[in-house]
Amino acid sequence: MEGKDERLDPVRSFTVKSLRLDEARWQEFVSEEGNQVNFNSFFNAQDYCHLFICQDPDSRLSVSLDFPQNIQSKVICVSKTAREAVTKENSRKILIFQEVQGEEVLNFIICVTEQVTCPLLSNPENSSRWVSGVIDEAFRLMERQKNEALVMKAQIEGRTFLPHPDALHDDALYDAAKGGKVSDMKLLHTCDWTIIEWAELVSEFLQQDSSQPVVDGLKPLPSEEFHFWKNRRRNLLFIQQQLMSSRAQLVAFIVERAESVYWSTLRDMYRDVQEGVKEAEDVTLNLSPLQKKLEEVEQMEYQQDRVSQSWDFPSHLVFIHLDNFLHRLQGIQEVFCVSLQLYQLDQVVLSGVNGRMWTDVAKNMYRDFLRHVTVLSHCNCDPTDSDDQSFELYLDQFQVQVSDLERRLVSVLSRALENCSVSSSAAKLVNMFGFILDRRLIQDQLRPYLIRLVDMVLMELDHTKLLFYSQREKSKTFSRFTPTAAAGLCWTQQLRLRAEDSLTNYRTVQHLCVDSGQLVLQRFQQIVDPLQDFRDRLKSEWSSQLDSDCGFVLEQPLIQFNQQGMLGVNSSHKLEAVLRELRYVIRERDMELRPHAAQLCTCRDDVTQNYLSLSHMVACYNQVVSDVLQVELPLIKDQLQDLNRTLSELQGNTWGSEGLQQLVKQQTDKVLMFHSSVTEARANTDAMTHIIQGWAELHLLQRSAESLLDGGATEQSYKRIREEGQELLRLTQVNRSLYRATDCSESWFRYLDNIDDKVQDGLFQLLLRSLHFLSDNMNPQSCSAALLAVSLQLKETGSVFEPSVGSGLSDLLTTIISDVYTAASLPPRISVRRQGNYQMSLQQSPELLALEQAVMQRLLRVREEAEHLRAGLDKYSHLWQSDRRGVMQEFLTYSRPLGPEELEAEETPPTLKDFQREIESLHRLSGEVTHLEEVKVLHGWLQVDLRPFRDSMLSIIHDWKNMYTEHLLDSVSDSLQQVTQCGGGGDDEESSSSSSFPPTETIILLETAGVKLPEHLSAQLQC
Repeated sequence: MEGKDERLDPVRSFTVKSLRLDEARWQEFVSEEGNQVNFNSFFNAQDYCHLFICQDPDSRLSVSLDFPQNIQSKVICVSKTAREAVTKENSRKILIFQEVQGEEVLNFIICVTEQVTCPLLSNPENSSRWVSGVIDEAFRLMERQKNEALVMKAQIEGRTFLPHPDALHDDALYDAAKGGKVSDMKLLHTCDWTIIEWAELVSEFLQQDSSQPVVDGLKPLPSEEFHFWKNRRRNLLFIQQQLMSSRAQLVAFIVERAESVYWSTLRDMYRDVQEGVKEAEDVTLNLSPLQKKLEEVEQMEYQQDRVSQSWDFPSHLVFIHLDNFLHRLQGIQEVFCVSLQLYQLDQVVLSGVNGRMWTDVAKNMYRDFLRHVTVLSHCNCDPTDSDDQSFELYLDQFQVQVSDLERRLVSVLSRALENCSVSSSAAKLVNMFGFILDRRLIQDQLRPYLIRLVDMVLMELDHTKLLFYSQREKSKTFSRFTPTAAAGLCWTQQLRLRAEDSLTNYRTVQHLCVDSGQLVLQRFQQIVDPLQDFRDRLKSEWSSQLDSDCGFVLEQPLIQFNQQGMLGVNSSHKLEAVLRELRYVIRERDMELRPHAAQLCTCRDDVTQNYLSLSHMVACYNQVVSDVLQVELPLIKDQLQDLNRTLSELQGNTWGSEGLQQLVKQQTDKVLMFHSSVTEARANTDAMTHIIQGWAELHLLQRSAESLLDGGATEQSYKRIREEGQELLRLTQVNRSLYRATDCSESWFRYLDNIDDKVQDGLFQLLLRSLHFLSDNMNPQSCSAALLAVSLQLKETGSVFEPSVGSGLSDLLTTIISDVYTAASLPPRISVRRQGNYQMSLQQSPELLALEQAVMQRLLRVREEAEHLRAGLDKYSHLWQSDRRGVMQEFLTYSRPLGPEELEAEETPPTLKDFQREIESLHRLSGEVTHLEEVKVLHGWLQVDLRPFRDSMLSIIHDWKNMYTEHLLDSVSDSLQQVTQCGGGGDDEESSSSSSFPPTETIILLETAGVKLPEHLSAQLQC
């Protein structure tokens, strides 16, 4: 059922409005499968007359055919006005709706009314202050409410409740009526009205007839008849009980005394109920034996109804509707069966070259099937109504469509089976489609292909047989990695499994084609029997040979020494082979072992453990002996001799000896302990070698960020050498304990001397590397950048190098070389027989001395070039050596500097051109000095910084220039002062006559020389 079912429209309209639901929640409610079943049962079945919809405390909706239990909220009751199926045409006429309170609410109303409200109202103390008549009205209201609750509860339980008169609560009226004084017409009227209401209810119930559904054209089951009379009897007894109650007896007493016309009605009601009870009991009593028999018939499989007839009347007269209904069920069952089969098409996945294509074809067939099922499920007719023949048309159409799908499926299967080259793939295909192969149409058309599968099985069995007979005598066929006998047994087992797989593939289709079953089984047996005979022969031969090998192994000693003094496990390869074969033997449960093999098999685990322990022990022993060092051998000689004496005990035992485990463990522990000590000592020796080799790669001398040598050896390098030297000393002491050597033994002294030689050689490599670093970086052919740096400075004594290229650089290199040698004095001496530290020994090394001399010779060569550079700059020496005042006085006298040979000369005062000449000469010298190289590298490794010298020279030239310009400024100042004193009356020529130079030309010369006039002179010129 779907939410769009038109029969649900009135139910939806009333429920949504009553429970205030939205459409989405209603659609979700009616789409649940369990709710759909209840709605369908109520609409389609004639037996169900009520449907209950309620909302639990969690706001979840539920629907049921019985009144819900333990519901305190309101319940929507949907009832039919007639016992018939609900259709979309009659749904609005046949259905009535009620809102009823839950069972607990009804019980609560009844209980409160009887036990609380009425007792409170009947107490005069509680109603003494009330207005007259109010208490009566309240009583009637409570009585009416209780009656309504009791009526509703009885309806829910399927019973008829006779409501009580409202006026019987008045005790005075009750006493008066009982005393024969019925004068209250209101009370009499109430009793009459109650009898009328009772008579209507009882009459309506008594008029109900069990044959009414048949009259209405329905087809009720026999169980409905039993149910009708059972409920009728129960309800009549309930009515009878009410009529015999005290209230009902009081009503009868009142109408009888008042001679009411309804007294006869009440008597007739009594009589009718009595007769109805007797009738119901008689019918129920007579139907009870029949009910059991009919229940057996209803529970019987419907296929058996024609063979279990125990009556002599024509069956079609009684069971015609049942036969039609069962025929309809058979059609529906066929639809469900084929649907369950074809639904599995969705899981089909075919493999092979065209597997994807055939899979898509199967998927398309599945989609077509879904469309056919959808059309059938959406038909508007009732499938269970055997009188409605329209459903037969849908069934016939569906069967035609299924037949078409079967033919298409046969086409796919036939093509797929044709592409199968082995029986296993065909069997998988049959298993995959086994859900549909029992269909007669498919089975008939696929029979040739199924027979072909049987032929493939026979061919595979023949091929397995041929393979066995052609390869059984070729041992290499089995395996080269396992024992021949074990491989042969495994090979035969594989052949048997291969034959069994073929037989299994046949059994997949055996139920579809049974004709060739005997032939296949006969071929299978023709393979299995020779295989079993061959296996028995292999086991017998294997058992004999294995027993011989085990006997040989059990007599062999455990270990032995070879000619080279190496230890070995005796007969190790033979033992491994035997143990491997025993492992395969254990898998063959039906193989009988002979005495020696059984003995070794019993203790196989112990022998294996002993073999593994001895193999490990032998490997450790041989490792110590084969890797022993010449200096190490004297230290472990005594321990080796002790081990050899203890190992001789193992040589006297064989693999068959008893109690070997403890002995093997003891000897193995001794060897492993010795191996562990020697291995640890050798590891310590390797660690010392690694430390010593690391010194050869240590950089004692390093360049700074400017690529120059950063002083001597760093403290960090010294710290590392010192700490690693202490570590060498510690490791030697650890090795003394491991070798169990004494401090004063000659073998230990030789061992220390050997380590000492290695340490000294490592330090030698360290010093050699450092001195090579100096020598290579001071070699013009190999150095890549400057190593040391000096600067040329101008002092009072002249130009000098800082530090000096003589003693300064010599002292620096001497200090660096000394720092390099100091590194050799840091590690402690390892040898106890050698005096002095390593530095004293290495300082006498000819190779190191040769490198020192090479460094000093390169220093001498660079010193000569440096002096040549300094001498070349002495051409400017007159600038810092000459007396500027004397030179100026000489210039003012002779207008030029006098030569060294000119003792006397004619006095000639300088002109402006002479000043200009001298100033321009100084300007040219300034340009030459400015363009001197800032840094110059000598011999590729000595960097000379000329910037201090250049800066000093430029300062001196500036002072010379200032000497001339200041004289000219003084001349201009004197000329301007004279002009000012004369009051400005003369011209420039007159002014210049009293001074050295014309002011105008002088000022132009000063400006050309880049001299700025002072502010006071500029002010005088402007005036």
